[in-house]
Amino acid sequence: MSALTVRTVEKPWGRDQLPTPFVAPYGKRIGEIWFEPTVDVFSLLVKYIFTSEKLSVQVHPNDAQAADLGEYDTGKEECWLVIDAEPGAALGIGFKEPIGSEAMRAAALDGSIEDLLDWHGVQAGDFFYIPSGTVHAIGAGVSLIEIQQNSDVTYRLYDYGRPRTLHLDKGIVVARGEPYDPALHRHLEPTGTVELARGPYFTAHRVEGTPDAALMAEYAGPMLVIPRRGEVELAGDVLLPGECAAAPDVSAITFGPGCQSILVRAA
Repeated sequence: MSALTVRTVEKPWGRDQLPTPFVAPYGKRIGEIWFEPTVDVFSLLVKYIFTSEKLSVQVHPNDAQAADLGEYDTGKEECWLVIDAEPGAALGIGFKEPIGSEAMRAAALDGSIEDLLDWHGVQAGDFFYIPSGTVHAIGAGVSLIEIQQNSDVTYRLYDYGRPRTLHLDKGIVVARGEPYDPALHRHLEPTGTVELARGPYFTAHRVEGTPDAALMAEYAGPMLVIPRRGEVELAGDVLLPGECAAAPDVSAITFGPGCQSILVRAA
């Protein structure tokens, strides 16, 4: 297997200058780079996200809620690894104080919900796990890797007056009006092997060099590899930072000298 097909997505809040190794086509504002899932790992989706403006205040349902609300999709649980951030960049995750459904609806309608969110200043290396039901917004000047369930179900609660549809009824049903659990946020040192996520839908590790025996055993099945530094080889193809590939298992991957990569598998 080789590198996944890339989908480059223009967004009005995207950027015309991207962090290395990405390059935006002339005159294009790129907001997202998707790696199209394959059948072996279809339940997972990896994206790079680049922002020049705040994204909407939004929330995602879990699988059961998505089904109850008539979606044809699964729910969406995700995590973020910040890879670059401008001074003052922040992510709004959860609320500063507990808030009830009616108060949340009123705040979404008058725009004050933006100020009720807990805005976390970020820098490269910050990692956040975002359970379904967490109200959140990605701020301007952030570049991050998003690992998620392969679902596009999003309920917008507030969008700064942009002319896009809001989904208040469904969003309020699934939103948790509570502060974000600080245990779901960590800052990673630039080097070293570390577990990123172990949730109901996926497990992810950042790996320095070749995985040890325990990780080799844990990733003995269909998985994704995301090079972050150096290169890895898979099925005769060399994969570089900015790419993502599906592998039948970790033993099919050769990790180059000094490489750092992210490994992801479905739970």
